[in-house]
Amino acid sequence: MDMEPTKPIIQVRGLNMVYNQGKPNESKALEDISLDIYSREYVIIFGPSGCGKSTLLYALAGFQKPTSGEIVVSGQDINLFGKKDRVEFHRRRIGMVFQSFFLIPTLRIMDNICLPKVFISEGNEEREKRGKEVLQRFGIIEHAEKYPSELSGGQKQRVAIARALMNNPDIIIADEPVGNLDSKASFNVMSILRELNERDKKTIILVTHDPSHLSFGNKVVHMSDGRIVKIEEVTERKEMVLKGEEEVLVKKEIMAPEVQMLMRSFRNFSPSQLGMLLFPFKAQEFLSHILFNVPEEQIIIARNKLQEVISGRVTVEQFENLLDQEEKKGGLNWDRRIVKRIIGRLNGILEIVKKMDTAQPENTAMIIARYIVDLLKLQLTEYQVIKLSNIISLRIENKLSIIELRNALDRPILDKGMGLDKRTANKIAREVEILMLAKFAT
Repeated sequence: MDMEPTKPIIQVRGLNMVYNQGKPNESKALEDISLDIYSREYVIIFGPSGCGKSTLLYALAGFQKPTSGEIVVSGQDINLFGKKDRVEFHRRRIGMVFQSFFLIPTLRIMDNICLPKVFISEGNEEREKRGKEVLQRFGIIEHAEKYPSELSGGQKQRVAIARALMNNPDIIIADEPVGNLDSKASFNVMSILRELNERDKKTIILVTHDPSHLSFGNKVVHMSDGRIVKIEEVTERKEMVLKGEEEVLVKKEIMAPEVQMLMRSFRNFSPSQLGMLLFPFKAQEFLSHILFNVPEEQIIIARNKLQEVISGRVTVEQFENLLDQEEKKGGLNWDRRIVKRIIGRLNGILEIVKKMDTAQPENTAMIIARYIVDLLKLQLTEYQVIKLSNIISLRIENKLSIIELRNALDRPILDKGMGLDKRTANKIAREVEILMLAKFAT
């Protein structure tokens, strides 16, 4: 993408958002946020529910005034705007797309789209001409005389995007725009936003909790507990293949940031070559998953040895000796109970990995399901085990993200979920991800 290497179009410095400040129920929604967004970037703000990502988005849009800090857009601090300047900023510079569409049910689609032009006193003929242009572009011109209740969710969101473009803003802000859509409609909407970024050179800022959306952007801002914890670049993009009239989404496994960095740095490597590069990351993930309360320097030593186990250069028994032996003999002299636990978990993971066959996701899912039931000592009926296996199979085939997997486990039975408690759902989801990581590129 042709980026402008000059000053950022949006500069955020020391942003804080505190509710009920000074009261017993004080709550920090945003804490010390600093961020640069450049013209023509596609920025995705990513994180779990309640992490502050939507609050940040609305602050960037000028809808919420922060407790402290600056938001400078094209050299102007929008927090210093008066009412008139703020309204003009929203009309001219910002296009908003919401999860719930916010179409007016009593107005025709054409009238809904033309609303932004009404407020700048543009004539009816000019409004409808522009309205037809954007309706035509997004393939919904035939719905111009219909009402919102007559459209599908995907069509409504395309109308909402068209409305956001009516005044030709240079910044499009989208808050969970596909949260109410099925997978096909979601992909269509995400593709439209990407096109607006690549073809129309719009700056896109999108909030999502779904990791399958991350590859659509070129910068991902990771948030947790009101803070930015990491900012990363994204170079891998999703593509769409057309077969006749049917749209086929070519799915791409969402990988951990460390893996994405490797993919970007070594994009011409074969899977086996990349697999070798993944050994350090795998070792680190294994240890963080099964080990607690050990000095960092010893973790590093153990991690390096575990790399050799994963690559096949060292046996599990040799790794066990390193952990168990006295320091004067070159070992780490860890508590025998910890060593036993680590080796047991490691053997369990590696044994299951040997049985996993990605070409047979259903069989692999059942193997994983029974392994997890035994590991976590879950009291499940055979029907529940089969249901768990079916959900895991969808994750293996990348039809579910890790968040969707966790939600399916946690969702009530009446809502087609498994009805497990959140803690158990989190443990199962984590175990599935570790097994998939262990299998990847080996």
